[in-house]
Amino acid sequence: MRKTVKHRKGAWFIRVRGSYLPCSWQGWLSYVPYVGYLIGALIILVNNLGGNNWPIIAVLYVPIAVAAVVVMNWLASQKS
Repeated sequence: MRKTVKHRKGAWFIRVRGSYLPCSWQGWLSYVPYVGYLIGALIILVNNLGGNNWPIIAVLYVPIAVAAVVVMNWLASQKS
């Protein structure tokens, strides 16, 4: 049996398995820059530290990624 996902009217995100996915243009408008920020931060770190310094890159990238995930999760929970 397939379970359908319901969301309230005007919601930007829907809750799916403990995470949130955008379901409106406002959700996508906030989600795309979030993903771009995560990818851009990783690219900047790799370019500045060199491609073979992965332990250092990981130590510097984890706080950036965790902060972005916390902010995005809070926004999605408020707008779902």
